[in-house]
Amino acid sequence: MAFSTVLTSGPNLYIPKKPQSFYFPIRCLSSPSVSVSSQSRMTQFDLKTYWATLNAEINQKLEEAIPVKYPEQIYEAMRYSVLAKGAKRAPPVMCVAAYELFGGNRLAAFPTACALEMVHAASLIHDDLPCMDDDSERRGQPSNHTIYGVDMAILAGDALFPLGFQHIVSRTPTALVPEARLLRVIAEIARTVGSSGMAAGQFLDLKGGPNSVDFIQEKKYGEMSECSAVCGGLLAGAKSDEIERLRRYGRAVGVLYEVVNDVLEAKLKEKDEMEKNQKKGKSYVTLYGVEKAMELVEELQTKAKNELDGLDKYGDSVAPLYSFIDYAVNRGFNVVDLSE
Repeated sequence: MAFSTVLTSGPNLYIPKKPQSFYFPIRCLSSPSVSVSSQSRMTQFDLKTYWATLNAEINQKLEEAIPVKYPEQIYEAMRYSVLAKGAKRAPPVMCVAAYELFGGNRLAAFPTACALEMVHAASLIHDDLPCMDDDSERRGQPSNHTIYGVDMAILAGDALFPLGFQHIVSRTPTALVPEARLLRVIAEIARTVGSSGMAAGQFLDLKGGPNSVDFIQEKKYGEMSECSAVCGGLLAGAKSDEIERLRRYGRAVGVLYEVVNDVLEAKLKEKDEMEKNQKKGKSYVTLYGVEKAMELVEELQTKAKNELDGLDKYGDSVAPLYSFIDYAVNRGFNVVDLSE
């Protein structure tokens, strides 16, 4: 990408406890490319309440979707990661917001939203394994393999992927969502997690050189956000050009989240810790520094808002999607606190 945000076809979100202590000199809100009506809409929308309400509903449905049964240990490991108190539910919330953009009843989107969270949790379980990113902590608690062992963590992740697909098919009311749309949603999720999506990003994170950072960021972080926005549009029967706008929007927001995370972590960590972190993963901050990363933050923020400007005909319904962009940068509240 080399700071040109030429994103290809294609939240691991870290939020510090005091995000307001950091200042990001982003000028995008005053940019001529962002309409006055869009700015007003973003100012008035209460994202915190919206997110908290959806979080409560999604948490309840996830609890019901993964009951403990034989073999109990696999289900306990699955629930451990999916129902973690530190989960922010960014993929399902974005899916529901994209669906509601087109005027649908959110109940029809919940099965897919829950499936996205299952798939997201599965990817995190596998990412944390010693043979992958080797992370001992996730969502404010020990990683799955730290508690249940590597073998059970692999099985839990393997089980969550197909459970997500099954949940979409068995729980989505076909009176509200035609089966043809569900097939497109399932195909979109399969593409996202497959060898041309998140798996490709993880491969290059393990084996690629410094020049692969653009692809890694897109595939490991942009793909899930892109998929979430697109699935919401597909469920609602959005037009092809609207789906592509949601695709570009979601991809930009996903990468934006991660670049801001890297900047925040760089400001919190001492230099020696940053050097250790540099050996572990590939990011814009470790390769190019905070200043260049901030240029990319501004560019991604503008790009995402420009995509939504093309959906202005839907009025206030687009406000949640606009608000996600600014939240990715400003972190006005801690999402984890919404579940407490």
